[in-house]
Amino acid sequence: MENNTKVIKHRRLQGVVVSDKMQKTAVVAVSHERKHPKYLKYYTVTQRFKAHSENNEYKNGDVVIIEETRPLSKEKRWKIISKV
Repeated sequence: MENNTKVIKHRRLQGVVVSDKMQKTAVVAVSHERKHPKYLKYYTVTQRFKAHSENNEYKNGDVVIIEETRPLSKEKRWKIISKV
């Protein structure tokens, strides 16, 4: 028999914890630069993700790596993997 298991690569992003007020959840801000198509200047785009933190061990200002996962709640689809 053939083994048809699919290897799924989850996205990983690096960001900064900007809020740790929720239980088992931290808000992580991920920033990257974009180039304006007409003016050719770079500007910063920041996205905020709610990430699962089981033991509330990450505090404001921590640089962390988050990984995409199955939906854990209405807005939470990421989990914190490690601190950088």
